[in-house]
Amino acid sequence: MISHSQGRLQDRRPLSVIDIGSNSIRLVIYEGIARSPTILFNEKMLAGLGRGIVSTGKLDPEAVTRAVGEFRRFRALSEQAGSEQLYVIATAAAREAENGMDFIHRAEAILGTEIRVLSGREEAHYSALGVISGFHPANGIAGDLGGGSLELIDVDGISIGDGITLPLGGLRLQDQSKGSLVAAQKYVREQLRRAKLLSTGQGRAFYAVGGTWRNLARLHMTATNYPLAVMHHYEMAPDTSANFLRQIGRGEMDKIPGIERVSRSRRALLPYGAIVLQEIIAAMKPSKIVVSALGVREGFLYSLLSPEEQRTDPLLSAAEELAWLRARSVTHARELADWTGATFSAFGIEETEEEVRYRRAACLLADIGWRAHPDYRGTQSLNIIAHASFIGIDHPGRAFIALTNLYRHEGVFDETLATDLKALAPPRYVERARLLGAMMRVVYLLSAAMPGVIPKLRWQRRENGGLDLVIPRELRALDGERPAGRIAQLAKVSGRELRLVVEEGQ
Repeated sequence: MISHSQGRLQDRRPLSVIDIGSNSIRLVIYEGIARSPTILFNEKMLAGLGRGIVSTGKLDPEAVTRAVGEFRRFRALSEQAGSEQLYVIATAAAREAENGMDFIHRAEAILGTEIRVLSGREEAHYSALGVISGFHPANGIAGDLGGGSLELIDVDGISIGDGITLPLGGLRLQDQSKGSLVAAQKYVREQLRRAKLLSTGQGRAFYAVGGTWRNLARLHMTATNYPLAVMHHYEMAPDTSANFLRQIGRGEMDKIPGIERVSRSRRALLPYGAIVLQEIIAAMKPSKIVVSALGVREGFLYSLLSPEEQRTDPLLSAAEELAWLRARSVTHARELADWTGATFSAFGIEETEEEVRYRRAACLLADIGWRAHPDYRGTQSLNIIAHASFIGIDHPGRAFIALTNLYRHEGVFDETLATDLKALAPPRYVERARLLGAMMRVVYLLSAAMPGVIPKLRWQRRENGGLDLVIPRELRALDGERPAGRIAQLAKVSGRELRLVVEEGQ
């Protein structure tokens, strides 16, 4: 029997996935199957199984030896974490090498489970599912760049369109071109002519999946002094990133800030990743390049969910789980989400679908910092939210939710708060975060962060157009100077005439 702390969701059963790629092999142990899965443990090795496969037709023998040894450790770690299921998937190198199946059989004997060697079509399919699971919604071309191959596939909402697998993985390109970046670029351009689906992506997003592209994005973040070090949903504009990609594609990386943080084995493949991305941009003409932290592995996990679970909002699922784990009352958080929606309606403020999602998430997360010292609750909440492993949300949305909870704790009038994060959010989001934070500051003083009070508070319009927040008579003892002061703050932020009143009658 494994003893779980209260920091774990008690209804989850751990499971493990081992992803055997052409360059890296990774073990990920998840807390359980969920719409927004949480990682319990994550370890990778850069084995380089596909190195030299073009010239030899076989997996690299040293890499095979290292990988086989590591599989014993991965199985032991999976068992130690209490995983009830171990899934193993393998991609390009294992399916294409002459000795690929011999390697797979050796790995199966050690891991004690069958290994699923994905076809190129299956690899593209799961990569697309990974992107679909991570964005709300996805619309564009997903590209998964591994060590051995590049999968391109059209995604639109939950629909998967045409796809193609091309021999453009980093290790393969390095081998194919014999280290010549000029030859690599020519080869990439020729191969991409086969990808007719790229023409359907014009003006849409290109979703970049894979470790090489994530490392490129990380360097781009450093080069541009980007204020939020979160990889998922990081966006690069094709025009403004062109010089950066050109520099990397020429192999001129020594003076790029942050290059020392990229492992040497990954560093050698960066120029090939930059070349592939340059040529995709030229052929597709996307509106933006969006980095996805989710790929084949997460797509496979997503495929294990029921259709109903797949349709669940990943952001709101994750926010509610965090409320269960860290808030004083998840019921109170839900009441707050409903009440703020009613308040926006009473104020005549319209919301887009995305804004409703972000507001509800902000309310679900509004109390996750309560255990911190009062002076630091706002800062702690902001940092947790801004850097959490949320999916289904872009970076401006993260900024909105984080700022809302900063204002909820720190007050709504300090213009010096989180200036870097505010730069990521459009002015509309900043002002709405301030407004939502002011609403929270009112009701937390009336509810003491416990459920039951918020649903009883209602707005009533006066003849002069002003609004009264009515406290029911049975709760009149909650009225006082501080709540009245908070209503005055909300009135100032919202530009409306507001009062806090007690219901009349017996």
